Amino acid sequence: MNPLQAIALGVLQGLTEFLPVSSSGHLVLLQHLFGIKEPELLFDISLHLGTLIAVCVIFFKEIRSLLLTLLHLPAVVQSSDRLVSVYKDNEDVRMIAFIGLGSTPTAIIGILLHKKANQLFVNIWMVGVMLVITGIFLWTTRFALPEGRTPRRMNAGHALTIGLVQGMAILPGVSRSGSTISVALLLGIKRENSARYSFLLSIPAIVGALIMELNSDRMHSSVSIEALLSGTAAAAIVGFMALKILLRVIKGGHLYFFSPYCWLIGCVAIVSAAIQG
Repeated sequence: MNPLQAIALGVLQGLTEFLPVSSSGHLVLLQHLFGIKEPELLFDISLHLGTLIAVCVIFFKEIRSLLLTLLHLPAVVQSSDRLVSVYKDNEDVRMIAFIGLGSTPTAIIGILLHKKANQLFVNIWMVGVMLVITGIFLWTTRFALPEGRTPRRMNAGHALTIGLVQGMAILPGVSRSGSTISVALLLGIKRENSARYSFLLSIPAIVGALIMELNSDRMHSSVSIEALLSGTAAAAIVGFMALKILLRVIKGGHLYFFSPYCWLIGCVAIVSAAIQG
C-alpha cells in the first residue's frame, strides 16, 4: 500500500465513520478495489485512531466535564442515598451511567463476534446486504417524533438498547452512527441528545476495539510508516469535517437523506458479488 492509497482510505474512513453509511463496509469495498485481499490490521487501527481524535476534539468540553465529574464522584458520594440524589440532580453523572450501561452489551457482542466479524470483512455480498439494512434504519427516522426526551428522561433501558445496536455495528456494512442515532430518535430522544450520546458512547467502543486488535496475533503489517501517518491524518481531518456536517444534518432532522445512497452502494456490492460468483 502506497501513501496515496493510504490517504484515499483515510479520507474514506473519515467520511464514512461519521456520515451514516458504514465506514467498515466502504473500507472493505475500496480495499477490494485496490486489490488488498486481507485487511491490514495495524493500518485499520491507525484509521480508527484518526477518527477517534476527531470525536475527542469536537466533544472536548463534554469529555472534559465527564472526566472531571468521574474524578470527583467518590468524594461527593458518601452513601447509597447520596448516590441516588447525585444521579437525579447531575446530568453528567447520568450520562456517565448511560455510557457505562450502553457499553456493556457492545463489549459482550464485540468479544463474542470479533473473530466472526473479521471473517466477514472479505464477504462483499454480506457488506451489500448490511448496507441495505442500514439504509432501512435511516429511513425509519422520518417517522421519529420531533419531540424528544431530555437526558433526565433517558433511562437505563434506552441506554442498553442503543448499546445493543452499537454492538451489532461490528458487522461490516452496518453504520455505527447511523444505527445508534436512528434507534435513539425512534426511542424519542431529542436529536441533539441522540447525536451527543451516540458519539460519546463510541469512544469506549473504539478504544476497546483498538485494545483487542493490538493484542491480536495478526499485528504484523507491511504498510510503511509514511502510509500509516498519512492515513491517520487524513482520517482525523476529514472525520472532523464530516462529523460537523452530520451534527447539522441531525439537527435538521434529515438523517434519512443518506438512505438512498446506502441502498445504491449496497445493491452495487450485491450485484458485484453475484457477478464474481
